[in-house]
Amino acid sequence: MEAKSSGGGGVLRFIRGATGPLIGLVLLCAFLSIATDTFLSVRNILNVMDQITVLGVMAVGMTFVILIGGIDLSVGSVLALSGMVMGYLGNNLGWPFGLAIVAALVASSACGFVSGLMITRLAMPAFIATLAMMSIARGIASIITNGQQIIGFPDWFSNLAIIRNFGFLTVTVGAMIVITVIAWVILQYRPAGRSLYAIGGSAEVARLAGINVRRTTLWVYTICAALAGLAGVILSARLDSAQPSSGIGYELDTIAAVVIGGASLSGGVGSIGRTVIGVLIIGFLRNGLNLLQVSPFVQQIVIGVVIAVAVAADTLRHRGE
Repeated sequence: MEAKSSGGGGVLRFIRGATGPLIGLVLLCAFLSIATDTFLSVRNILNVMDQITVLGVMAVGMTFVILIGGIDLSVGSVLALSGMVMGYLGNNLGWPFGLAIVAALVASSACGFVSGLMITRLAMPAFIATLAMMSIARGIASIITNGQQIIGFPDWFSNLAIIRNFGFLTVTVGAMIVITVIAWVILQYRPAGRSLYAIGGSAEVARLAGINVRRTTLWVYTICAALAGLAGVILSARLDSAQPSSGIGYELDTIAAVVIGGASLSGGVGSIGRTVIGVLIIGFLRNGLNLLQVSPFVQQIVIGVVIAVAVAADTLRHRGE
């Protein structure tokens, strides 16, 4: 398992096992650099980094979930709920905006905690439990303002996604990078990370080895939802608004990024490095298609084909093993 491997430099450990997706990313970038004049420009690369921030943060949490053999379909709705809670408390009720952000993260974490309870205590399949939470969170997000958006956040908050520190790094992109590094360290070096691989390999074997499978599963779903909530805060900063319709379809992109990176939906296989490559593939692909002026409807088809190919490759790999 990746968590137990050692040797090589830090970069090699980060991308270990991601040879196929990495080659795909390089070929994609090579094609787009030839097909468009602006793809490799510094401005465009920085724009792509801004655009993938929300997906990148959510994909870290989804990596944890998929590693234990689970799935979370509620992250897009939790993202919307987080933004609406923050906006309502901060703008409508006049809470200090920093406190409103904390409350939004607590609310999103609670969604993941409830999903985890349904999975661990009620023995509900993860698909059904998170599908139910997807509907519940979206409904609550709409009820908060009766379906109306909230606009006009404090300047300091919106500037987190606008002002480039050192000439290239926004606070939101920096937050994504920090979260990614922390998650990588946990999976690579900490016992908690190894336990996720063990549970994904076989929950029963992990239990017999002394791992508290229920508690670990509960916290994995809580962390995934908390990161989805943070993504909602980041998206609100970028758009200077919060909408109950935000995040529709984001759960598919998030799962796709993890799977395209080489993680197995069966659990036990994957890494943060692989997920980063998957996020970059989706980000560069969408950006390149926009530069080529490809219809958004065609873009959906292309992304769907890429997901199908990634899942098929995972299936064939398992058959080979």
